[in-house]
Amino acid sequence: MTTGLRLFTFASPSRFYALSGALLPWLWLLTIGFAAAGLYVGFIVAPTDATQHDAYRIIFLHVPAAWMSMLLYLVMAFWATIGWAFRARMASMLARAIAPTGAMFTLLALWTGALWGKPTWGAWWVWDARLTSELILLFLYLGYIALVEAIDDMRRADQAGALLALVGAINVPVIYFSVRWWNTLHQGATISMTAAPKMAHTMLIAMLLMTIACWAYAFAVVFTRARAIIIERERHTGWVAALATGAKGV
Repeated sequence: MTTGLRLFTFASPSRFYALSGALLPWLWLLTIGFAAAGLYVGFIVAPTDATQHDAYRIIFLHVPAAWMSMLLYLVMAFWATIGWAFRARMASMLARAIAPTGAMFTLLALWTGALWGKPTWGAWWVWDARLTSELILLFLYLGYIALVEAIDDMRRADQAGALLALVGAINVPVIYFSVRWWNTLHQGATISMTAAPKMAHTMLIAMLLMTIACWAYAFAVVFTRARAIIIERERHTGWVAALATGAKGV
């Protein structure tokens, strides 16, 4: 019970601001370290694929980006719903902070997928079930951002955004299961929780390193953006005024 209460203390914008500020240098360090290691293993150490040759190496960017695009949407929808249901300011601010990063990962997944698709399928784009549902995910992210920015009343904007995010969450399982539900050009899952990986050991290591790098990057960027949103929304509070005074004093 005591641990739970301690976690809820970071629902306060001032305490979250302090915590995220302390974590940011470490998150950026993790991002750079794991990204460098993942790119080295993926592009230098990992062997050339017998079928796709070196074109397959795009998966070390494409797959982590696709994973993050889906995960971040679910996290955004979760925090937006918490903010709506419990009028938790910090939850709504986190949802807003997540959206641009999720959109960026979705765009990266689509772009790298096109780069991979050209040598594999002979086309930059096909109306494949997974590609199409991933494109819809990008539109959902952009729709959420546009909606919350278009409404001046922040509380109404958070509520409207939460409703859109919650309804749009149904698209995430569609993306994930699309290769099983429909006849699709997109290959099935290479990594599964119920089966051995269908790739070489070094390829798997590179994939996991890049995934951790993407996680750390997402945390770092979202925390940075959340801190900016906190300052904007809480600018009339005493602690923000004291923070600004301290910064000027320095």
